[in-house]
Amino acid sequence: MAAEIHSRPQSSRPVLLSKIEGHQDAVTAALLIPKEDGVITASEDRTIRVWLKRDSGQYWPSIYHTMACKSQTFPLKGLVSDAFDDLISKCWAKNCCWISEEFHVSEDFNKMNFIKTYPAHQNRVSAILFSPAAEWVISTGHDKCVSWMCTRSGNMLGRHCLASWASCLQYDMDTQHAFVGDYSGQITLLKLEQNTCSVITTLKGHEGGIACLWWDPIQRLLFSGASDNSIIMWDIGGRKGRTLLLQGHHDRVQSLCYLQLTRQLVSCSSDGGIAVWNMDVSREEAPQWLESDSCQKCEQPFFWNIKQMWDTKTLGLRQHHCRKCGQAVCGKCSSKRSSYPVMGFEFQVRVCDSCYDSIKDEDRTSLATFHEGKHNISHMSMDIARGLMVTCGTDRVVKIWDMTPVVGCSLATGFSPH
Repeated sequence: MAAEIHSRPQSSRPVLLSKIEGHQDAVTAALLIPKEDGVITASEDRTIRVWLKRDSGQYWPSIYHTMACKSQTFPLKGLVSDAFDDLISKCWAKNCCWISEEFHVSEDFNKMNFIKTYPAHQNRVSAILFSPAAEWVISTGHDKCVSWMCTRSGNMLGRHCLASWASCLQYDMDTQHAFVGDYSGQITLLKLEQNTCSVITTLKGHEGGIACLWWDPIQRLLFSGASDNSIIMWDIGGRKGRTLLLQGHHDRVQSLCYLQLTRQLVSCSSDGGIAVWNMDVSREEAPQWLESDSCQKCEQPFFWNIKQMWDTKTLGLRQHHCRKCGQAVCGKCSSKRSSYPVMGFEFQVRVCDSCYDSIKDEDRTSLATFHEGKHNISHMSMDIARGLMVTCGTDRVVKIWDMTPVVGCSLATGFSPH
């Protein structure tokens, strides 16, 4: 167990403040304790630990709790509520069987007492949230169910079944809307009532399972990250179905956090990549891909267009799509590649020749910054008020970062440190 302390340089990169080691297996979740130099972690070694920073600068566990489970169970993404008063009174953990457990953490962070068990699922619990206003525990799991239970009585209030394993969850306390991501790549929007719920809509756009969600209740924006390495912003409040696609990661997007004050989105992927997206710019929505039996540029037939191939005595071509205009084109008419950040394409992607000619050099200026976390990130969370971020991963290491050089201002005051 060690901590590496660095002074804050004037740079545009995240600054590694501390590194916590000591877990025996992958760390599945880590959360910074508000107003304290401390971190709560959950690991596949079946432990929940509270780490406090000592005078030496090192982090040492003040609480070391082992989950008492006979089968292969472990806490995943242990969650505490956003309010500090609730943080020191409740600590939620989940394991790979079917229970959620509530603990009481003492104000000096030296003791954690078990309160109650919530038997909400019949398979592994994948996400859990606590609503202080409703006094609900809302959870999802691999039993394809969303459940909500009363924290006072411990009784089940309602359950809704999905078509696929549920993977992540967000909740809007004002409207009682729950957003549930699943492994099929779909997001289901539910309206939860005391004993029932209704499906509002489903959001489809990812080509891989949803790995993380972030809900911004102020601008009413939903961000989703998936195993297709992409992020989608859904304009829920605008009710126009507008979506923005962001592609800049090389692997599964594992965690998201949107900063309202600076209009920036922070994302982390399993390859260790940390991206900070500028969302305070006018962006273009990616077009829907068009379908055609022949190239919409040169009109040569695609390989399934038997009639045109016979009539023209030509071999069919493979179909591609221009990422800028969405047209169906052949390889010859889309031989060039270009980035187009205003549409979210930070990598070079396939574009047709006419779109390539229309893209100016200034259009290729990146609208995101990319940084290396130098470990396999499975989970990230931020203390936005202090500009701190904690990452953890399969390498059993927890890292604490100063993100203020990247976001460019003091998040607590809104004023630039310069």
